[in-house]
Amino acid sequence: MQADQTTANQSPDPRVVVVTGGSRGIGKAICLAFADPQTRVFFSYVANAEAAQAVETEVNAAGGQAQAICADVCDEAAVKGFFDQILKTAGRIDVLVNNAGITRDGLLARMKSADWEAVLDTNLKGVFLCTRQVTKPMMKQRAGRIINMTSVVGASGNAGQANYAASKAGIIGFTKAVAKELASRNITANAVAPGYVATDMTAAIAEKAREQMIAQIPLGRVGTPEDVAAAVSFLASPGATYITGQILHVSGGMYM
Repeated sequence: MQADQTTANQSPDPRVVVVTGGSRGIGKAICLAFADPQTRVFFSYVANAEAAQAVETEVNAAGGQAQAICADVCDEAAVKGFFDQILKTAGRIDVLVNNAGITRDGLLARMKSADWEAVLDTNLKGVFLCTRQVTKPMMKQRAGRIINMTSVVGASGNAGQANYAASKAGIIGFTKAVAKELASRNITANAVAPGYVATDMTAAIAEKAREQMIAQIPLGRVGTPEDVAAAVSFLASPGATYITGQILHVSGGMYM
């Protein structure tokens, strides 16, 4: 799947796309969606260097240019170093996709404070830290696309995921605020809200619970990472120049 080569970037140089959490699942599919000779993809990972290298290889084999950089999105110093390295190498950032996220599910009555904090730090604070880093270069360019990964549960809620739902709901409010702040500089901010998507994160769900989830999806199937990546690719394309502050649900109708 190829992303359109052109965004708001008017430079003759390759556009620069940054994806957080790009070594697996939806993040990997997003990196591959931007595999294009006129696009440079930089993506972060935390633990699995081998998987990150495999994504680099796959993007490059598809005709793109990718570079993996180890960085924890909830570590302020690491985030600054991550973006400083990209700007030093590429000189600009045209698209930021805030994709990195974790789960620490559990019923509220038994949820540990550490599990609450870990999810909010990675999923919400990480989006804040990364977005803050791109605002100045994008404002200087007077162009940019910010695309945040939220979730269907950020809109609908879900039992056993109070921390995850809170983090994803926070991203929705954050996206709308950023869209209003940056619109005058030709920078758009939107969010993509996946539903039940087949990834490593959802593979651990018990079969009975999986069947119950699919029964709630009008299209009657589990989504794929590529379904989500296609929505991200659209929001980074010329066709989305007049779209900002919106939440694009990719859930097969699970939430309407």
